Amino acid sequence: MHDDSSTPPEDDTELVVVTGVSGGGRSTVARALENVGFYVVDNLPQALMLDMAELAQKAGGAARHTAMVLDVRSRAFSTDLVGAIKALKDRGFHPRVVFVDADDEVLIRRFESVRRSHPLQGDGRLADGIAAERMLLEEARDHADVIIDTSHLNVNQLRRRVEELFGGEDARRLRVTVLSFGFKYGLPQDADFVLDARFLPNPYWVPELREHNGQEVAVSAYVLGQPGAGEFVSTYANLIGATAPGFEREGKRYLTVAVGCTGGKHRSVAIAEELADRLRQSRISAYAQHRDLGRE
Repeated sequence: MHDDSSTPPEDDTELVVVTGVSGGGRSTVARALENVGFYVVDNLPQALMLDMAELAQKAGGAARHTAMVLDVRSRAFSTDLVGAIKALKDRGFHPRVVFVDADDEVLIRRFESVRRSHPLQGDGRLADGIAAERMLLEEARDHADVIIDTSHLNVNQLRRRVEELFGGEDARRLRVTVLSFGFKYGLPQDADFVLDARFLPNPYWVPELREHNGQEVAVSAYVLGQPGAGEFVSTYANLIGATAPGFEREGKRYLTVAVGCTGGKHRSVAIAEELADRLRQSRISAYAQHRDLGRE
């Protein structure tokens, strides 16, 4: 039993709870958190989350930054993650929940590539196990602070994203990921805003630009020099700047702004880079990531 009269945790105790679908990349997220100084407890029984948080707070030092990784395969896993998070908050902690997800088709390929069965499939198919796990995790996903869709990320891209999200800046500030993507590869599952850059002329149809991408000066200058491009970036930079304080007051710490074009190579990449730069100029923590660059 916990003593409610004990000293509340210090404000600098940083807790991250990592959960998500099997095969989604939790292990990579855990290693990335270790890289930026977190003490990582893997496969922690959910019932011990509060005990672990209090131990971390008392220990101080490296344990001030603690990540707890929950696995549905654990016999002690419970579907009431939301209740466990509330218990942490009631004790004065400010946990941030990261949910790692991926498309069913991608998960099936990953399990098949390593010749493993899904932990919940029993005598059924892989798809049955994935569906059962999604049901168990539905409420946890709905209440996550940040959802990372790893469907189109390799290990290094996922590691970089986690390191950029949790590496060293004030954890209470809103952090914006401006994610470029190609509509023909599908919408990002983790997008809070989706912007469509297809109203701009496509550099693909300019022979000298076709083989280049939006990170290169020639393509960027072409895209940003088109009528309406500057206003497009300014409008969304102003919108995000105006709403960022409200998001922070409401406890939202991560915002994903997805910018799409047809293939995710030219227009969306250039716009994403420019928008992230404009946000940084406004003192908003932002970085650009390019989901589909290099797929063509």
